[in-house]
Formats: sequence, structure tokens, C-alpha cells
Amino acid sequence: MKPSPDTLRADSVRAFTEAAHGGSFSAAARALGKSQSTISEAIANLEIDLGVKLFDRRTRRPKLTPEGQLLLAQASLMLQAEERFMRTAGQLAAGLEPRLTVVLTDRYQSPDYESILSELDQRYPELEFECLLGEGADALALVQEGRAQLGLVAAQPAYPSDIVRATAQHPSQTALFVAADHPLAKLTPPMPDDLANVRELRLNTYLDEASVATKGRYWSAPSFLLLMEMAELGFGWAALPRWMVERYAPGKLTELSLPGWPQQGVIDVVWSSRRALGVAGHWLRQRLSV
Repeated sequence: MKPSPDTLRADSVRAFTEAAHGGSFSAAARALGKSQSTISEAIANLEIDLGVKLFDRRTRRPKLTPEGQLLLAQASLMLQAEERFMRTAGQLAAGLEPRLTVVLTDRYQSPDYESILSELDQRYPELEFECLLGEGADALALVQEGRAQLGLVAAQPAYPSDIVRATAQHPSQTALFVAADHPLAKLTPPMPDDLANVRELRLNTYLDEASVATKGRYWSAPSFLLLMEMAELGFGWAALPRWMVERYAPGKLTELSLPGWPQQGVIDVVWSSRRALGVAGHWLRQRLSV
């Protein structure tokens, strides 16, 4: 009859792994703070439950049998899974959310963002983390609806009443760009009237009707990445995050030098007052804010 998993006690499996790694039952007893007879009895009971001999006791020091060697790796995995289970259960009981979603603007670029995510992973290794891209009204709607718990957005002049904000640690920098072979790139420097005679590539979120209602010669898109690709193809000029152009389109776009550009912008961390942040969300909000 095959043993049921319920009959395999974790303390017996732990005694087995410690004895195997330590080379003796006495070493396992010292590591676990138990008597040698307790360790010996636990391993013997485990062997009975399994119907398999784990150690050859005919030598002075117990030696793993071939079956014991095969089961040792699986026993270690079993104990690691148990530790992860108990750690995660404890974190969930303390308020850790199972899933954390953050929506962020392409304007946001921080030298610390990758290290913050690494720290998040180390603190909450079982947390399911999701990152969305969204701009302006679209990003705020995701937070308001609960689709995202946190947002990193370009600072707005006013926010909905249920949105709470804090200033992010690093500002954004936006500049004007045009394709390197575009006639506008050859003007040194171009004048505002020169830009007025060329198509503008404009950011336009799904929920923001202001740009749609504005008259003028322009194409629009809901993301800076699409605008950058349009600019590369020579369809017009665009205000783009500087970091994005430097990383993804070096040599393909030319920065236009006009008064007031490039522009520094504030990035806000936002969340909803109607939904309490979990442990991970609260920690991440603090790490991202000034």
C-alpha cells in the first residue's frame, strides 16, 4: 500500500535531511536541538511510512541507500515548499495582498526603479506583481476602478476626489523630436512658426476628449512609444520622454531646440482613498515617493 502524503510528518523529513547532510544522527540532533534517540526514532518511523530504507546502518556512520539518495533531493524540495507556504501564509495574515498592480507613465524614468523592484521581490517573493502602461486619464481610471492599486502619472492640475497623491522621487524630462532626415531637423534653430506648419504627433488618452476636440493638423496616439515610431517614420514632430528616445531611438530622431524646451515635469504616485493598500502596496508607495 502506498503511503498517503498525510502520513509523512515534516519533522521526520527534516530529521532525515539533516542526518543526510550532517553525516550522522548525532549531527542532526545537534542541528535540530533534539536527542539522538528522537532523531533515530523519527527516521525509523519515516522509513516505515515510506516502506523504504533510507540509511544503511551496518556501518559505523549511517550511509544513505540508493533509495535514500533519490529521495533526499525531493525531501529538500518538500521542506522548502513548506517554508514558503508558512512564510506566505504569515504575510497574507499580516495584510499582504496576493496581487499588486502598478500602472505607470512612460514619462517616468528612475535610476532606482529596477533596484526597488528587486527589493520588492526579495521582501515578498510569492507576491504576484503586474505592471501596466497608461497615461493621464487612462491611468487614473485604472486606479479608480481598482484594476491597479498604484499609479505613476504626470502630475495633474487637479485630481478626482477619491485619488490621493504623493510626489515621486524623480522628475521627468520631455523634449521635442523629429526624424533625423526630416526638413525640420535641418533648421538651426527652428522657430515656433516652423513647427506650426508641420504635423504634430500628440498624446491622446482614450478617456481624454480635450485633444480630440482641439483643432489643428495632428495625428494622435495613446502611448509615447507609438508617437516615437510615428516620428521615426517622418510623419511629424512630437514631445517625447528624453530617456525613451535615448534608449530606443538613438540616431533616428533629432532633438529640436526651442525656448522652454526641454521641460521638467513632476511625477506623482497616486492611489485610491476608497481601497486600502496592502502591505506590499504600502511599502512600494513609500519607496517611490519623496
